[in-house]
Amino acid sequence: MSTVTLTLFYAIICCAVTENIENVSSPNIIIMLMDDMGWGDLGVFGQPSKETPNLDAMAAQGMLFPNFYTANPLCSPSRAALLTGRLPVRNGFYTTNGHARNAYTPQEMVGGISKDEILIPQMLKKKGYVSKIVGKWHLGHRPQYLPLENGFDEWFGAPDCHFGPYNSSIRPNIPVYNNSEMLGRYYEEFKIDKKTGESNLTHMYLLEGLDFIVRQTEAQRPFFLYWAPDATHAPVYASKSFLGKSQRGRYGDAVMELDYSVGQILSLLQTQGIANNTFVFFTSDNGAALISCPKEGGSNGPFLCGKETTFEGGMREPAIAWWPGHIKGGTVNFQLANVMDLFTTSLALAAIDPPDDRALDGLDLTPVLLNWPHALQSRPIFYYRGNELMAVRLAEYKAHYWTWSNSWEEFNNGINFCPGQEVPGVTTHEQKEHTMQPILFHLGRDPGEKYPISVLTKEYQDVLSRISPVVEQHEKTLVPGVPQLNMCDVAVMNWAPAGCEKLGKCLKVPKSEPWKCDWPH
Repeated sequence: MSTVTLTLFYAIICCAVTENIENVSSPNIIIMLMDDMGWGDLGVFGQPSKETPNLDAMAAQGMLFPNFYTANPLCSPSRAALLTGRLPVRNGFYTTNGHARNAYTPQEMVGGISKDEILIPQMLKKKGYVSKIVGKWHLGHRPQYLPLENGFDEWFGAPDCHFGPYNSSIRPNIPVYNNSEMLGRYYEEFKIDKKTGESNLTHMYLLEGLDFIVRQTEAQRPFFLYWAPDATHAPVYASKSFLGKSQRGRYGDAVMELDYSVGQILSLLQTQGIANNTFVFFTSDNGAALISCPKEGGSNGPFLCGKETTFEGGMREPAIAWWPGHIKGGTVNFQLANVMDLFTTSLALAAIDPPDDRALDGLDLTPVLLNWPHALQSRPIFYYRGNELMAVRLAEYKAHYWTWSNSWEEFNNGINFCPGQEVPGVTTHEQKEHTMQPILFHLGRDPGEKYPISVLTKEYQDVLSRISPVVEQHEKTLVPGVPQLNMCDVAVMNWAPAGCEKLGKCLKVPKSEPWKCDWPH
């Protein structure tokens, strides 16, 4: 957005809002979820180009979480975990078609988020919150799985990744929705130039977010904004005014535009006089996709491997909490935390009791955020890949019970999740079980998981004696959900989404021929 456009936008909305509503009891909640952005992509985490001034300022004004994790090293399961507060193996966002296989929701996916799950916006309705998702959904694209059927009041974005362009007779391009009806499709009405990387989608997502904030502020309603742009997912894109600006190439251009957009959103909150009544959290869905590097992938800093793996690079995420007047600025908190905590924390901020009829994996982070004297207890981080618990972190120690990057077949075909980072016996290309003798790392001394602690040491035995009961208790009490990511069918693709008739964009639906989805890694 140009400076002139933004100035006019702010002038209009500032005149429209005359009352300060900072004393509203239920704080507004904004969760900003990036796509495939790595821990090392932010200047505040050491990215040498220093091209994220707004996010760095957000950290300076808020709280930085260096030990923040996703619930899965892939997009759909991590998003399902955030919105339900439950591990993917509990909420059904996993597959049993193969052992320890990553699965998500491509458009041939039959399943989606289960009706048995309760999402953040459904809970927030109890206190009158209005909820909007802007950007990528990825919890199922069939009508019953879309956002407005799962608690959201508004939506602007797409149900799937922006892969394409496709031949409409074989595979349709992904639709972009406004609420319950499509407005067009990626690469058609919503342009993405894969050659140049130009697209206005991030700009559109910014305007949608700003407009929602203004409307809810005018109406004096508490709101939940789930802002989920996907510009840093390959094929990466940026608006024309950002292309060619970054030292890091096209991926850096995308990061710079997202950083700018975050700055505009935070600035609007200040201008509207609601910053002190708005909790904002920034993070990413999984680690940077090193397979897309160097041109279209990010950085996971000092951590091992990336997206698709349960090494640190695949699951440790950039994370910043911002809430002026409540969160002390410039603080760094080393509490172990994860995206599922955002479910429980959001409910606590809204003074809503969490559901008591199911196991929740998220903890309430308000004691940490508000710097209360009693910190959270030591808690584990579980690293799942599909239906398998691959590793567990407790305090500074991480125990690997299974290791696998990807298969030799994929690796030999050029698919590499750990380029330049092969660690013998750790980044294995066969699924290796270590349950009888886990591979143990001290992540403080060895964040790159390169130097396993010797099994002969007292340290190894002492640590294992603490981690083993945690794992045993978790596995003993775990009740897996019904897997939602097992079946595929060409007939369920985005051939004829709601609203296609008005646009003349309906395509012929092929014969249903379901099959078990193949998940290679």
